Amino acid sequence: MIDIKLIRQNPQLFKDGAKAKKFDVDIDELLAIDATLLDVKKKLQDITTEKNRLGKEIPRLDGEKKQACLKTLSELKTLEAELEQKIKELQPQFDALLLQVPQPPAPEVPYGEDDTQNVEIRRWGTIRQFDFEPKDHIQLGQMLDIIDVERGVKLAGTRNYFLKGDGALLHYAVLRFAMDFMVQRGYKPMVVPLLMRDEAMRGTGYYPGAEEQTYRMERDELNLAGTAEVPLTAYYMGELLSEEMLPVKFVALSSCFRREAGAAGKDTYGLYRIHQFDKVEQVIIGENDEAKSIAYHHEILANSEAVLQALNLPYRVVNVCTGDLGRGQVQKFDIETWMPSRNSFGETHSASRFYEFQARRMNLRYRTSKKQNLYCHTLNNTVIASPRVLIPILELYQNADGSITIPEVLRPYMGNRERIEPKS
Repeated sequence: MIDIKLIRQNPQLFKDGAKAKKFDVDIDELLAIDATLLDVKKKLQDITTEKNRLGKEIPRLDGEKKQACLKTLSELKTLEAELEQKIKELQPQFDALLLQVPQPPAPEVPYGEDDTQNVEIRRWGTIRQFDFEPKDHIQLGQMLDIIDVERGVKLAGTRNYFLKGDGALLHYAVLRFAMDFMVQRGYKPMVVPLLMRDEAMRGTGYYPGAEEQTYRMERDELNLAGTAEVPLTAYYMGELLSEEMLPVKFVALSSCFRREAGAAGKDTYGLYRIHQFDKVEQVIIGENDEAKSIAYHHEILANSEAVLQALNLPYRVVNVCTGDLGRGQVQKFDIETWMPSRNSFGETHSASRFYEFQARRMNLRYRTSKKQNLYCHTLNNTVIASPRVLIPILELYQNADGSITIPEVLRPYMGNRERIEPKS
């Protein structure tokens, strides 16, 4: 959420930001309602002051003067009730509009319409050139008896799957390696609830806007989280932290659920776009300092790059353009890993910084050494998500006989085996 004072000071900045991010929000209407509310609240304050004055004066009066003051007091109470009703009508409209206002992108964010206009920053690794006809991850998974999409769809509908045997072990190995890696880097491991109240979804910026992508439990008024970002970022929601606590660095492994509404016919083959997956997520809650937030942003990006480098998976980093940014993100870097079956890089990570956008919505603050209460800054990034990352692992580590060489860093998690072999 944006500080309304900033919108009052420079409405054009937020109009331009909304246009660049492709969000439809009426800044002029918001400011008109804001002005009316300010006026009404000022009148209420004046009424309170006058009522207090009359309340002290009436006991000292009698006769006509007392009756006149009592009449004035009654009229003030009537007007007060009318103004309070006006606030009850306008405040929800104001709150709803303010929640819609996106955070303007940082100056270094490229202008663009969609993900096709994201700007590549760098690449790492060498794309493997095969001396045999490579198979895709589903062909490999079926041959090795480690992936079963057919029964997943039979039991749970489209975009569902089973991982079996060594496929399940490889999935767990990737996640455990990523968790261990992040704990070694000083991030606090967390086990998080997967069902979130609407307050947590609004606080992290998913509501309004992502309702159609979320599995909602209307009966219980709860939501299945699409990422551990929600519970981790909202962990201190409504609290006042001490400056000495910051930065807080969390990492969590959780299942994630996404409806993929609007993705009909898109990436329907294989494990790329699915309804349920597991993800290791990193979150930083930091000081209200833009320079520190930028440094943290590069830190969480470097963490994810280091994991991919340890797995020896070639990737590229892109600076996400304005039209591909979310409502609260001031800047986002995506990491895209090479996937032979797609003959392209596919998104596997997203590193975002929000400044105080999420914290303001959650009323998450800290007290400085100068006794100031400031909103925290928040950031998040994927460490690894599986089974999507199994696509490049299986396809890039395949051998001519259909076996898979297990990445060296994952072998301790798979009984020190070197290969996944076809079943005889």
